[in-house]
Amino acid sequence: MFKLGVIINPYAGLGGSVGLKGSDGEAIRSEALARGAEQRAPARMQRTLESISELNQQIEVICFAGDMGEVAAKNAGFIPRIIGVAKNNPSEAEDTCAAAQALMNEQADLILFAGGDGTARLIADVVGIAQPVLGVPSGVKMHSGVYAISPEAAGEILKQLLTGKLVNIAERDVKDIDEEAFRNGQVRARFYGTLLVPEDSQNLQLVKNAGTERDELAQLDVAQEMIDQLQPDTLYLVGPGSTTHLFLQELGLEGSLLGVDLLLNNKLIALDVSAPQIVQQLDNFTGQVKIIITAIGGQGHILGRGNQQFTPAIVRRIGKDNIYIIAARGKILALDGRPLLVDTNDPQLDKQLVGYWPVITGYRDTIIYPVGYTTEGAG
Repeated sequence: MFKLGVIINPYAGLGGSVGLKGSDGEAIRSEALARGAEQRAPARMQRTLESISELNQQIEVICFAGDMGEVAAKNAGFIPRIIGVAKNNPSEAEDTCAAAQALMNEQADLILFAGGDGTARLIADVVGIAQPVLGVPSGVKMHSGVYAISPEAAGEILKQLLTGKLVNIAERDVKDIDEEAFRNGQVRARFYGTLLVPEDSQNLQLVKNAGTERDELAQLDVAQEMIDQLQPDTLYLVGPGSTTHLFLQELGLEGSLLGVDLLLNNKLIALDVSAPQIVQQLDNFTGQVKIIITAIGGQGHILGRGNQQFTPAIVRRIGKDNIYIIAARGKILALDGRPLLVDTNDPQLDKQLVGYWPVITGYRDTIIYPVGYTTEGAG
């Protein structure tokens, strides 16, 4: 039997859709819940476990009780062995660390955890490079290179291990940022350690490139082309990122680098909005609505990393044809042929978004590039 240790940080990513850019600390969690945020990590772990459920006779799931693993495992069709319970309700960092140590003591073959970069830091503190781990991406901040590109991709990596495929185990960086600085529009990422992770170039995300685009002239060309394509009386939802931020600056506007801003007739009408605030605007606006997003450098994600304010319901409402992707050619070339990625937390929507999309890469310069998810590539 393959001993699969499972750890869930139930509140990972809680603040993403409501514009809080993280979930660290009780005050932020309380504020996120007050704004109507919903837990996403347990459901994403469940999706991973469901994707390997046909191999359940080969797997012993070991976890803590309740939301830290038991519920998701049972919902996915497993009968987990419970080895502990969280001391706190809701669970805290010390409970994640306790679960990791308990799984180490049980000699789990691999620890599968759902969370964000903060959770990865906790796992690294306890486990280090003593045994393999794998992250199910569930947070807002995803700088670390220890996560699969989606819950289903994590399942694909596990299937390779369970079916005897030769999978390399390699050290990957754990990185995190200062959430308070992040909420104030500053990205301060630092290296915290390494974890041993099954290496799979298709299914494992790369470490996020937190640096700015080297060739600012290329970004300026992209910004000018996007400006030329703006239409009157159209509401634009401008996503986070240095490329979109520069686009707003070229309009003479100072947007929120790490939030979603609303642009109408070349004026910002709202800054750093949450998903409920976007829905309210959509309900009150009768004209055309479009989204402007960019790709995360190094990883290639366009939806589902740092812009969870674009919920599946909002993306469906606006429609694929009304989404602009802007990115300098250097950022696309750095993907080395890998597709841009979507991970909206809605697998059906992800499938609908797969295909070849136009990407504005410069002034009068638009390419067609594949968008994929999990192992489907460009479909």
